[in-house]
Amino acid sequence: MNKKKIFNDPVYGFITIPGSFIFDIIEHPYFQRLRRIKQLGLTDLVYPGALHTRFHHALGAMHLMGMALNRLRSRGHQISEEEKEAALAAILLHDIGHGPFSHALEKTLLSHIAHEKLSYLIMEKLNNEFNGKLDLTVKMFLNLYERKFFHQLISSQLDMDRMDYLKRDSFFTGVMEGTIGADRIIKMLDIIDDELVIEEKGIYSIENFLSSRRLMYWQVYLHKTTVSAEKMLIQIIRRAQHLSLTGEKLYASEALNVFLQQKITLDDFTQNHLYLQAFTSLDDYDLWGAIKIWKNHKDPVLSLLCNQLLERKLFRIEISRTQFEEEKIDQLRKEVVKNLGLPEENSEYFVVNGVLRNRAYLPVSNKINVLTKKGQVLDVAQASDLPNIKAISKIVKKHYLCWPKNVSL
Repeated sequence: MNKKKIFNDPVYGFITIPGSFIFDIIEHPYFQRLRRIKQLGLTDLVYPGALHTRFHHALGAMHLMGMALNRLRSRGHQISEEEKEAALAAILLHDIGHGPFSHALEKTLLSHIAHEKLSYLIMEKLNNEFNGKLDLTVKMFLNLYERKFFHQLISSQLDMDRMDYLKRDSFFTGVMEGTIGADRIIKMLDIIDDELVIEEKGIYSIENFLSSRRLMYWQVYLHKTTVSAEKMLIQIIRRAQHLSLTGEKLYASEALNVFLQQKITLDDFTQNHLYLQAFTSLDDYDLWGAIKIWKNHKDPVLSLLCNQLLERKLFRIEISRTQFEEEKIDQLRKEVVKNLGLPEENSEYFVVNGVLRNRAYLPVSNKINVLTKKGQVLDVAQASDLPNIKAISKIVKKHYLCWPKNVSL
């Protein structure tokens, strides 16, 4: 079988599959599942072009990893073919543990299980299937390999994952402020004392990268309409789980029912392979199929939420730098009960509040290091002469409050 395939990617042009083993990973059903998970969840309700998938993103990140490794080799750093293949496989599989709608349901459909934990479990399963060929890949992914720069390329504040998703997400949403110079950043990469560094002449590209990331968070990832839609989806799953746990039989795919009928922990995944098997069958279509059926369910909370999401009648949302007063939240819940004719205890599904956090750059861990012309290695916040980099280093918190648009105070 010819495994020398080429993908035509709208962001980078032609992406070549670098070897037969990488081709076998891409062909595996676990990886093909990523075609059915949108990269940006419900963001297409705001930006209609945001229909790209985790499959697109993983291939793009692999392409950038290949460029970065070739660049480091050209600078005289020894990288074996085995190391290169392992790093390419690691970045290809870094998102394999994402569930439906990407990040939106990590704390509801799953019991606060980060996708990275599931990525590791799936890698281990694949490693068994491939007779240990992913041993080095898993080490790099977990940062257990002695050459630490490989893990930095996979997971850090300047990794190939972030470089691809910023470039790709800005392309598909049309938010040009998110555009970054990935090619130039990669050309400026070097290694000092087994750590990734950026040459000083690339510092403005890094500043643009961090500014773009901050803007993309507010304009795309934390766009208020996206937040509103995701909170509605979360309430739908919460209600479906509540009904399932109290004995109600809901229409759902076999895989989805596994996660509706019980609260599954990370320990459960490690102790029973059937949970991982169910998870690797789950994608966006399981949720949409169920939601289209649930819109006619006899439970008024579930049916109303499903209908509103399907018809894009999203919650009204307020964003504030200060916490919302409990008095306002209580008043909204009373109005929901009165307007929607629901029992008081069900108002929690329609009045939702919480905190949004924008972390563009956190210098406390995985710093972005700059190699100055004098040979010093400095954190980018120290090396930069722009004050906004220091400002970006702070976590910005904003509070949100959502409720139905037909309810007013």
